[in-house]
Amino acid sequence: MAVNDTKLAAVADAENPAVLCGDVDHSESSFDLAGRANWLRAAVLGANDGLVSTASLMLGVSAVKPDARAMVVSGFAGLLAGACSMAIGEYVSVCSQRDVEIAQLDLDGKRGGDEEKALPSPAQAAAASALAFSVGALVPLLAAGFIVGYNLRVAVVAVVATLALAAFGCVGAVLGRAPVARSCARVVVGGLAAMAVTFGFMRLFRASGV
Repeated sequence: MAVNDTKLAAVADAENPAVLCGDVDHSESSFDLAGRANWLRAAVLGANDGLVSTASLMLGVSAVKPDARAMVVSGFAGLLAGACSMAIGEYVSVCSQRDVEIAQLDLDGKRGGDEEKALPSPAQAAAASALAFSVGALVPLLAAGFIVGYNLRVAVVAVVATLALAAFGCVGAVLGRAPVARSCARVVVGGLAAMAVTFGFMRLFRASGV
C-alpha cells in the first residue's frame, strides 16, 4: 500500500507541475517586489533632492530680496533647471550602463535575447527622475505661492519643507528597510542645514549691500 501511495503521489505531482513550482513563483514575485521598491526608493530620493534644492534656492533669494514674486520665480526656475539636469544625468548614466551590459551580452553571445529586453530604458529613467524632482520642488512653491507677508512666507516654506522632508525620510526608510527614526532625522537635519546655510550666506550679501 505504501508503494502504491508513493506512485500515486508521483503521478499527481507530474500532472500538477504548478505545485512543484510554487517556490519558484514566490521567488520571482519577491524579485519583482524588490525591483519596484528600488524604483520607489529612487523616486523618493529624487523628490527629496527637488524639495531641498528648491526650498534652499527660494529662501536664499528671499534673504536678499523679500519680494514674493522673486521668491516664486526663482523656485520655478530651480524646478525647471533641476528637472532638466536630473533627466539628462539619468539618461546619460543609464545609456552608459546599457552600453556596458550590451557589450557583455555580445561577449556571451546573448545579444537580442530576453536579457537585452530586460535592460532599463534611458528615456523612462530620465522621465521618472525629472518627475520625481518636480514633485518635490512643487512643495515649497505651492507653500509660498499664496502668502504675501515676508516673515510668514519664509516660515511657512521652512515648516512645510521640514514636514515633507520627514515624510520622505520615513518612506525612504521603509522602502530601504532602515531604522525610521534615524533615517528621518538624517534627512530633516540635512535639509534644514542646506536651507540655513543658503539663507545665511545670502543674508550676508544683503547686509553688505552687494
